[in-house]
Parts: sequence; C-alpha cells; structure tokens
Amino acid sequence: MDFITGVKPEKTIKVEEMKSMVGKTVKINGAIHTIRNMGEVAFVILRKSSGLVQCVYEEGKTKFDLKDLKEESAIEVEGIIVEEERAPYGLEIRMEKIIVLSEPADVLPLAINKWKMNTSLETKLSLRPIALRNIRERAKFKIQEGIVRGFRDYLISQDFTEVRTPKITAKGAEGGSNIFKLDYFGKKAVLAQSPQFYKQTMVGVYDRVFEVGPVFRAEKHNTTRHLNEYSSMDFEMGYIDSFEDIMAMETGFLQYMAGLLKQEYSKELSLLEITLPEIDKIPQVRFDKAKELVSEKYNRKIRNPYDLEPEEELLIGRYFKEEYNSDFVFVTHYPSKKRPFYAMDDPVDKRFTLSFDLLFKGMEITTGGQRIHNYQMLLDKLEARGMSTEGMEHYLMIFQYGMPPHGGLGIGLERLTMRLLEEQNVRETTLFPRDLSRLEP
Repeated sequence: MDFITGVKPEKTIKVEEMKSMVGKTVKINGAIHTIRNMGEVAFVILRKSSGLVQCVYEEGKTKFDLKDLKEESAIEVEGIIVEEERAPYGLEIRMEKIIVLSEPADVLPLAINKWKMNTSLETKLSLRPIALRNIRERAKFKIQEGIVRGFRDYLISQDFTEVRTPKITAKGAEGGSNIFKLDYFGKKAVLAQSPQFYKQTMVGVYDRVFEVGPVFRAEKHNTTRHLNEYSSMDFEMGYIDSFEDIMAMETGFLQYMAGLLKQEYSKELSLLEITLPEIDKIPQVRFDKAKELVSEKYNRKIRNPYDLEPEEELLIGRYFKEEYNSDFVFVTHYPSKKRPFYAMDDPVDKRFTLSFDLLFKGMEITTGGQRIHNYQMLLDKLEARGMSTEGMEHYLMIFQYGMPPHGGLGIGLERLTMRLLEEQNVRETTLFPRDLSRLEP
C-alpha cells in the first residue's frame, strides 16, 4: 500500500536559492524565454515565475545540440552556478545537460521576449494567453497580487473576518438597469452587482467582514475605465462612530499596501519604473465644495449638480495634487439622489449622504459610506423612492432584528492597479477583460 505523506522535496532549485549555491551543480527548470547564439557560446534565458535565469551553452561541454532547442520549450537544465555581474541576479548557470520536457507546436505570434511588445492593446487581448508571458505584463499582475494580499493581511490584522458571498442572486443590490439577468431553473435571477446585502448581513454575525470577488455591471459602455466584470475589494464594519471611520480604515490599508509593495515587490516596481505615492495623510472635501473649487480655479462651469463627471474627477485630482501634493482625495457627502437607498442621509441636510468616493490621480477607485441601520428608517426610504420590498425580505430581516451602526466600501481592484501603474486603460490591468465586445479568451 502506497501513501501520500505531503509535498515531495523538489529536485530542481528556485531562483531565490541560487545565491547560496555558487560553485555547486544544480538542476533548474523553466521555459526558454529567448536564445542568443554567439557561435561557440549561446545564452539560453529561462523564464521562471520569479524572474529570468541566464544559462550558458558551450559547444563541446554541454551535452545537447543547440539546434534542437526552441523558444518556449519547457526544459530542465543541469549545470554549475557561477557569478556573472552582467547576468540577472549576478549569476548564471553553465549548462552540462539539458532535458526537453515539452516543445511548442508553432512559432509564437508575438515577440513576448522583447522588453516591450510594441503591439496594440487589441492584439495583446486577443492573444492574451501568450501576451501575459511577457516579463512586463507578468509584473503588473504580481503587483496586483500584492495589492490583494495587502488588503487581506491588513484587514485580518484589524479583526476582520473574510467571507464568501453568492454571485447569483434574486435581486440587484444597486438598483438601476445595469443588471445581467439569468434563467435560474425557471426562476428569475441576476449576477451580483455588489456583495452589499450579504456583507451587511455578516456585520450582524462577525462585526467586521471583507471579501475580494467578482461583480458584474451590464452597462453598455466602451471607455478606458469601465469593465462589465471586475474584482471588488469590499469591507463592512460595525459599531462605527461615523463614516470617517471607514475612510480611516481605507487609509490604513493603503499605507500598509504601499509598505508591502515596497518591501516584497520592489523587483516588479523597478522593472515597471513605478514610484509609489506618499500616503501619510489623505485630504477630504465635500462634494459640493469640490465642484466649486475646480470651477473657480479651472474656469469650468458646473453642469451636473448631482454627480461628478470624469473631467471633474480629473480636475479635482489635479487641484489636490497642486495644492496639497496628494495623489488621493476623499470626496464626501454625495447627493442622496445619486446614492443607493441604503446610504445614510446626513441628519444636518438630508439632500446629502454620509458617503464618499476616493479619487486616486483623478479617478474614482472607491465608493463607500455609512449605511442605514434602523429598520423603520430603511422602510421609509424605500417607500419614498417608490421601491418595492419584494425580494428583499431576507435583507430587511437583519434590520428587523437589530443591527449596529455600520458602513463599508468597495474598491475597484483593476482601477487601483491601473492608477498605481500609470496605465491609460483598465484593460491593461485586467487578466482577461470582459467588456461590451469581449467575451473571449
């Protein structure tokens, strides 16, 4: 009888282990990123998950015919690690043996081994499984991993509990018509616009909860900042004093995230030439005041008193960069008319809500605020908006049987990554984008 007792010891080494093994014969595997044939010597560059490894083929010493190697073949190399300051990590492997594990059937349609692929975004997206192998493309999503890791680690350190909520629901959380409708075994269902109802429910269970997951918006747009499916980083916290507690928690996360990226993702940041923003403090400004400030400074007429237009967001970002040297700004007290029914109205002026957006370099990356926690107040607001409670019985139940003052937010992961990496299109920071025209790959 055979038994599996755990992870087997690796027979090949990792890139991180090379420095401690100079002068030793080792085995390493990877994909051939590129081959540079110099005659009697050739450089075979392996692509590993953590970076590139330079291997040296020497005619007469390496027991393999160089002509039999192809780019993108998966191989296993045996050789001696030596120091070479011109190689990645200052090390290279003088190859003695090569085993080909697999070979590509065709020539690559993209030059992924180039520093920049110099092709259109449309081509990169159509050939996404291949384009993502490019070193710079890969680095974007390692940084995105760091953002999510920072979100999760920080919130757990603040006594939050991670939850998983359904993405097929009976009713939309945000209202409106931007809902993907489904036939769910003969019943009407929708793809979740937000985990809002469920994360509020879980505040009544754990006090503080968070989730990272997909959300869906059936908006017929084709802009550089919108997707029909994106990843939302949500949290909800109970027993708050005000919606400023939510903004403070997000500021803490952003500070922690920047520290984590600087410490553990410096290689990717350097490769992409990214300088992290300073986040020691973030200014806040009321929605109506923000409109006035940019109208006065940039001579722009206020056209929509109930929402921010993309151009206004850019100008607000510009204003706070120029005046306070901040890449971030919290815009607070959005009009009640433009916020969901569950947003808490400002008791001082019910035309506005205790809510906010966080702008990062002139783009909204977060929406959040305090929620209504009083059962009767919630019913009254639904009635005032002419909304039916049908399909919301389970949501309303949590307030019927008592809920603490609470609030939360949702952060668009792809937009945050886009702004952090100074990309111009959110599709650049989405692994496999779903938009108005793209359903594959």
